[in-house]
Amino acid sequence: MSNRKSWKEYFMEITNLVATRSTCDRALVGCLLVNDDNRIVSTGYNGSVKKNPHCDDIGHKIRDSHCIATIHAEINALLYCAKEGISVKDCTAYVTHFPCLNCTKALIQAGIKKIYFQNDYRVDEYAMELLNINGINIEKLSLK
Repeated sequence: MSNRKSWKEYFMEITNLVATRSTCDRALVGCLLVNDDNRIVSTGYNGSVKKNPHCDDIGHKIRDSHCIATIHAEINALLYCAKEGISVKDCTAYVTHFPCLNCTKALIQAGIKKIYFQNDYRVDEYAMELLNINGINIEKLSLK
């Protein structure tokens, strides 16, 4: 019997490593976008807009209980692909935390076909409804 990790475990462990780059300590979130060939096409983590100071350095900019200075990990991963012309259609997203409503909508619109997440975090009923309507599988993974 092989001790080799499954693809899901492998990618989720990498996602957790990516999250260590987060610069908004309210939630250290990482995201990995993976194609059908099990190739990583993009990574993203919570961080400030380009050329702006990071929350970890100057504090948070809070509005309605959210840090508005931070771009979420999922959006950062998608934006890199948009900037570089990399298709994410039919890719799988691995995320350390359940995606917020806006990230869920962005993942759906980008063509993501499946989402794996590790931590329940503000699981939104409407996000779940949108995922179901669009036939996108979402699964919670627990690392051993």
